[in-house]
Amino acid sequence: MAHPRFLLALDQGTSSSRSIVFDLQGGIVAMAQREFRQIFPQPGWVEHDPREIWASQLATAQEALAKAQIGGTDVAALGITNQRETTLVWNRVSGEPLCNAIVWQDRRTEPACAALREDGYEALVRQRTGLVIDAYFSGTKLKWILDTYPGARAAARRGELAFGTVDAWLTWQLTGGAVHATDVSNASRTLLFDIHRNQWDADLLAMLDIPHEVLPAVHASSHLYGHTRADLFGAPIVIGGIAGDQQSALFGQACFGAGLAKNTYGTGCFMLMHTGEQCLTSSNGLIATSAAQVDATPEFALEGSVFIGGAVVQWLRDGLHAIKGSGAVQDLAESVPDSGGVMFVPAFTGLGAPYWKPDARGAILGLSRGTSLAHIARAALESIAFQSAALLQAMSRDLSDSGAVTELRVDGGACVNDLLMQFQADLLGIPVVRPKVIETTALGAAYLAGLSSGVYAGLADLAAHGQAERVFHPTLSRNRAEELMQRWEHAVAQTTL
Repeated sequence: MAHPRFLLALDQGTSSSRSIVFDLQGGIVAMAQREFRQIFPQPGWVEHDPREIWASQLATAQEALAKAQIGGTDVAALGITNQRETTLVWNRVSGEPLCNAIVWQDRRTEPACAALREDGYEALVRQRTGLVIDAYFSGTKLKWILDTYPGARAAARRGELAFGTVDAWLTWQLTGGAVHATDVSNASRTLLFDIHRNQWDADLLAMLDIPHEVLPAVHASSHLYGHTRADLFGAPIVIGGIAGDQQSALFGQACFGAGLAKNTYGTGCFMLMHTGEQCLTSSNGLIATSAAQVDATPEFALEGSVFIGGAVVQWLRDGLHAIKGSGAVQDLAESVPDSGGVMFVPAFTGLGAPYWKPDARGAILGLSRGTSLAHIARAALESIAFQSAALLQAMSRDLSDSGAVTELRVDGGACVNDLLMQFQADLLGIPVVRPKVIETTALGAAYLAGLSSGVYAGLADLAAHGQAERVFHPTLSRNRAEELMQRWEHAVAQTTL
């Protein structure tokens, strides 16, 4: 029988589910994508229907295989990558969700986080998890669900409920309820996981009153998790890799060693720098997190998260009705030579790293009588680069002795925007490298699955696949770039009253 010649990646994102069939050299063979509903029950709350997540993800996987004209027997392994921190709880017997998923962007648990900070838990959380206490992470979301739904905590203690991030929910569904598991990179985002020992932490569980019985098993990111139900794809496919989207992108960009950094331009922006087996504690507003791991050895990354990245373009489209489609923003922005002095801080859900200002709200500054929609569109695009530059500057300060980051590898939907990438290089003063395959989040999941299933011999095998499509070199003087960053920081200071 012929050897399977393809890898399937399920890329479950915040606004859409995608599936990509890759050949064994990392080339895209077929892709399918479906958007699903964003649910906003009240200001600051963001939810997804878990059934829609599963239905859209399954449909895209089946569609991608059909487009590639292959079946389950042609697929060597399947990898899963997912929006992180989004929190689901479901019944172990019926498989029914207890409630809607609480999305990573959701801010409803900020009062609980403030209480934990007030009670002096910040140091414990930082030491064990690498994280800060923030509503962004899963732990307080899970606590809120168990507090809010009558009998939920007792049911969890009896082992009747299962908690998981999106990867665990998909794995449960794919295996027909046979596997309740996650990987270290997703577990590291829960506020419940000791990233140094790679296990759930009893003190953190006690802090949030989370029963151990509700938690998934945790494995390396490259691991044989189980097999999909035979009826889904015509034959069982091994699930061989799981990683949270940002760690998966770091892996897909072949950032396997200390000092290599990538930025993903999606709904939010996420910059990660691999720090090897050293877990750096940031003194500049960044967090430490588990990198995707190929075995039991803990590996780490420094991370900065921008809550509103590409989502600012969606707001221009859906909120301001300034553009008909997201793709039109570059033309509109390029119709003016610069932003005309306009600064746009898109703090719609607070500001993430390196600021951590949950109370911040969006602001557009520097308006004049001559300001047009084009200037606002350009300022919106530039805001993505400003926020990302602030992250890299924070990373550079943390590195100090270890040497500077010498290039930034980029991926995600918005990295196709040449104007944005050039401005990013100008602000940073280092080359910005865009790969030929920008779907590196999905590619990372495929690579992890390929490693565990024996398709690839090792990391050197994978590093040989990477190719740059374009390198953006800085053209701005460092003085001008510094001046622009100072103006940005001044604008950020105006976002909290």
